[in-house]
Amino acid sequence: MVAPAKNRLLNILLADDGSLNARAAVQLLADLPHSSETVVTALRVFTPVQATEMSFVEETLEKTKNLLKSRHLRVRSEMVLGYPAEKIIEFAEAHHPDLIVMGAKGRRAVPEILLGGVAMHVVEDGRWPVLVVREPVKGLKRILLVTDGSPCSELACSYMQGFPLPAGADVTIMHVVPPIRPSYFVEPTGMALSVLSAEEEERIRREDEQLGMGILQKAHDALEAGGLKPETLLRYGDAADQILKFVKEEQVDLIVAGSRGLGTFTSWLMGSVSRKLVHYSKCSVLIVRCARQEQS
Repeated sequence: MVAPAKNRLLNILLADDGSLNARAAVQLLADLPHSSETVVTALRVFTPVQATEMSFVEETLEKTKNLLKSRHLRVRSEMVLGYPAEKIIEFAEAHHPDLIVMGAKGRRAVPEILLGGVAMHVVEDGRWPVLVVREPVKGLKRILLVTDGSPCSELACSYMQGFPLPAGADVTIMHVVPPIRPSYFVEPTGMALSVLSAEEEERIRREDEQLGMGILQKAHDALEAGGLKPETLLRYGDAADQILKFVKEEQVDLIVAGSRGLGTFTSWLMGSVSRKLVHYSKCSVLIVRCARQEQS
């Protein structure tokens, strides 16, 4: 369960395109227990082909402002001509938000702002935490933090301590033990044989389990110190598959993950996994970017 935590998200950038998912993002954002100091900038990027829709653009942006203001949030708005992903990243570069919030899919009538064009570009090319929201939004009752012990996972864990989760939300921390990938050699007959014996595979599995339990305990202690009361869960197999299966089984409302893991041979939470979570998850996903690590 969640106890009140210190809110460190004071500068939030909301990318609003008037779509169903964007409206869900506005609703989710409005329902969070923000600090009185929090400022939300509602950014509306309209493309050249939308120049004839300015009345709709202004109307939907005004609705967004009114809803957020009704929850006692300080709201600013900006309208920018250009292409969404480019302008969102450009605006973030100039204003350094603590969080970018956006819908998973844009208006279907405008191909330029479908998922893959905007959400994935902002997640992959930006340098800030991004909350990708999928409708329908039913509140944040079940939160799943996935971790592999990497610097990005630890940053995601630290970030959660300042995220304004609703009181009473359940938080689970998951680590997935990856399958053992033994080396092989090929006999002259062409038969491939494993280098590892059954005993060696069992030893590796036990070591991986112990490592995983240590990673979970470290994340648990960090969240507990921040006022949260999480549960821990160890699973086995392909990381993305296990995470998405749990999300479906337990009706998770939000996945929190770092943008990258330790690397191909030592961990599983790599860019490909976080991309799968954003693309295939049926719930909202918060990706915490570890920019310094990825640029080094």
